[in-house]
Parts: sequence; C-alpha cells; structure tokens
Amino acid sequence: MIEDILDETRDRMGKAIDSLQADLMTIRTGRASPALVERLSVDYHGVPTPLMQIASISVPEAQTLQIRPYTPTDIAAIERAIAVSDIGLTPNNDGKQIHLTIPALTEERRRDLTKQVARRAEDARIAIRNIRRDSIKDMRSFESEGLITEDDLRDGQDQAQEVTDGYVTNVDEIARDKETEIMTI
Repeated sequence: MIEDILDETRDRMGKAIDSLQADLMTIRTGRASPALVERLSVDYHGVPTPLMQIASISVPEAQTLQIRPYTPTDIAAIERAIAVSDIGLTPNNDGKQIHLTIPALTEERRRDLTKQVARRAEDARIAIRNIRRDSIKDMRSFESEGLITEDDLRDGQDQAQEVTDGYVTNVDEIARDKETEIMTI
C-alpha cells in the first residue's frame, strides 16, 4: 500500500522534472534552438495553436532560426505571435519564410536569465514538496483507517522524504546546468 503511494509520488515528481526541463528549453542561451519558438501560441484562424503545428522550424546557422509556414498566408499571424511574445526577437520575412536572428546575450541579460532559471527551479521544488505533502497525507489517512500501522507510516514518511530529496537534487542539477549554459559565451 505504501509502495503504491511511493510509486505514484515518483511518477508525479518525474512529471514535475519533465515540466521544468520543457520550461527551461524555452529560455534562450545565445544559440538558436527550435525549442525557443515551437510552443509559441499563434492565432491560427481564431484558434490559439502551437507554432510547431503550423510551420516547420529549422536552424540553418548557429545564430538563426528559420520558420517556414505550411500555408504562406500564415506568415503575418506567426510574425504577430513572435512580436508580442517575451522572447525578444524581431521576425524578418521574405514572403515565404521567417528568419529570426539570435543576438549575443549581454552580461546583464545573462544575469536576468539566470534569475529566471532560479525562479522556475524554485517553482519545481515547491511542486515536488507539495507532492510529498500529498503522499504523506494519504499515508496518514491509511493509518487512521487502520490499513497500515504507525511504524509503517513512519517508514513511509521517511521513504517519501528520501524520494523528495533525490528529485530536489535533480532539480538543482538541471538548474545549475542551464545557468552554466546561459553564462557560457
């Protein structure tokens, strides 16, 4: 019974880690990456649609993204979405595709981005601790219903804490790697 709760806890914490990694992929590091724009919401005939569903995104050069809409009439909507987003890039189009040039990051902008990474990592840690709290709450309810003993509850809480510590360490490593990537010129 406790093992089932711990399995669910690991699964939910794994999803929190996946979410953090996907979130950090959208932070630009001075190098072109399709992840910067692929989830950008574009108003596609009145429906918000991720950019990757209406255009192909490629990296022809290290500092350039190329976006080729499947339908050429969508260029204006894609340009608007890029312009109003917080990625800080100016779209240039040649009538068939959009080019985004990724400028080198200034020292000040690098520091701002590392602060953003730290905030997102802290949000992931909070999510993981909330998952631990929910698991312990479930264990306590099992103990109050007489399904597990008090000793089982204590062991389960200790195991939940060990799992939490492992995932928090993982979040710290991911954040440290991303900060190093951002600060590397």
